[in-house]
Amino acid sequence: MARILVTSALPYANGRLHFGHLAGAYLPADIYTRFKKLQGEDVIHICGTDEHGAPITFAAKKEGVSPKQLVDKYYRIICDSFERFGIKFDNFSRTSLPLHHRVSREFFLNLYQKGYIFDKETDQYYCETDKSFLPDRYIEGTCPYCGYEAARGDQCEECGRWLEPAMLLNPHCTLCGGTPVKRKTKHWYFDLPKFEDKLVEWLQSKEDWKPNVREFALGWIREGLVPRPITRDLDWGVTVPLDEAKGKVLYVWFDAPIGYVSSTMEWALKQGKHELWKDYWLDPQTKLIHFIGKDNIVFHAIIWPAVLMGHGEFVLPDNIPANEYLLLGKGKFSTSRGTALWLDEYLDKYPADPLRYTLAINLPETGDTEFTWELFIERNNELADVLGNFVHRTLMFVHRYMGGKVRTPVDVTAEDLTLLRKVEATRDEVANAIDRFQLKKGIKLIMELVREGNRYFDYQKPWVLRKEDTERAKAVMGVCATLIANLSVLVTPYLPFTGEGIKNMLNLPEYKWDDIGKIKVDTTVGEVQPLFQKLKPEDIP
Repeated sequence: MARILVTSALPYANGRLHFGHLAGAYLPADIYTRFKKLQGEDVIHICGTDEHGAPITFAAKKEGVSPKQLVDKYYRIICDSFERFGIKFDNFSRTSLPLHHRVSREFFLNLYQKGYIFDKETDQYYCETDKSFLPDRYIEGTCPYCGYEAARGDQCEECGRWLEPAMLLNPHCTLCGGTPVKRKTKHWYFDLPKFEDKLVEWLQSKEDWKPNVREFALGWIREGLVPRPITRDLDWGVTVPLDEAKGKVLYVWFDAPIGYVSSTMEWALKQGKHELWKDYWLDPQTKLIHFIGKDNIVFHAIIWPAVLMGHGEFVLPDNIPANEYLLLGKGKFSTSRGTALWLDEYLDKYPADPLRYTLAINLPETGDTEFTWELFIERNNELADVLGNFVHRTLMFVHRYMGGKVRTPVDVTAEDLTLLRKVEATRDEVANAIDRFQLKKGIKLIMELVREGNRYFDYQKPWVLRKEDTERAKAVMGVCATLIANLSVLVTPYLPFTGEGIKNMLNLPEYKWDDIGKIKVDTTVGEVQPLFQKLKPEDIP
């Protein structure tokens, strides 16, 4: 059985998590990994905070603290938010750790010694007011491609194009607002054009990838690859392991994805098996899957694979199921611009699963989608009316009229069998959807099964049967409880807290994915609690 190594894009430790982060890289990865673990697959979910680069130093200056103080603060906030939202990692590391610095420098030296890295002197923007060379994110200007007037020196948030500071029109320093000047400085470059043919061949072989990833990457290559700078004039980051590069650090785009490797190494160390990471990164049978947002496609589908090709020992990505943008109204979520809905603030007021459901059924899988509070209320109430109602009215009926005891019926009718057989069919359809990274389709299939359960309940009229045919009433409730027991596993990748709540009310043991459709109930129902609370517009501040 092939191992599966799942990664989520490393969040910058320069701010809190927002809903856009969740829809892009974290919730999809969590759903996929939970599903694979339920299937019994050998899968690990690896991540960590990205703690280097200009975004960190920029945010630290704004807050009046050191970069170390800033990343320590946001590491704790990010970890807490992930835990409360139910995002489970096998290891969540930090790129400021000595282990990561060592691995990053080893990658650099490996590529340098093979001739894939060279140095040259170039003109870089220098701020005479601040007396320093300006990192990319300290420079803003007009994007030469789309005309967006607040494009950063490394990327345009509007059109997603990767930029260099010199490409910006009307550049200015984000610290003082002044116009920077150009000065000579020496930097090291990754010779990306050397990998053009290999990249094209590799990408063309990925016929099962999302078109928005594969075609975007191939289109970028067709426009022509150029060497990419790999160092920066900063005092915070991984120092360049060359005597002539004092005062330089590795550019964050280079060391951040290496964080996947160092985080896996840290995971292995925690297992007490120092070499275990090699089973995932050096085995060509491993399926390496990167969950990212579309602004990271270039890095993960072109630059990072080229780095891995150059190194020569590591497995290449098997799939990169990047999502498009989740928009806040019509605009993009952005930590740097403060245009966001923050996860920690949400979790202080509301439970996790209604938001997991809202995002999952609205994932920007093939195009941008919008988040609104009106949509959240609608989806929250949909959960309450469909899943919550079915579970609550079934278990309350058993509790009130059947002494809390329920069992899977032996004598079943055609209607009973139709519903129970649909459980297995839905299990297989959901599995196929998740395997194809069609996560939105998967949750819709599950909710349609729940609706079938509600229709069955209404059609059978157990409130009448309990007076006229007690045994049939028990059978009907046994069918409903059996469906609910199976749903406790089926919903778990999407709604883990809900799955656990159902399991506890029915006093169920732990089940695997293949048990779905075969789960029987012979139990006493515990305390019945509503799974969800309905909301009104005035409930949202």
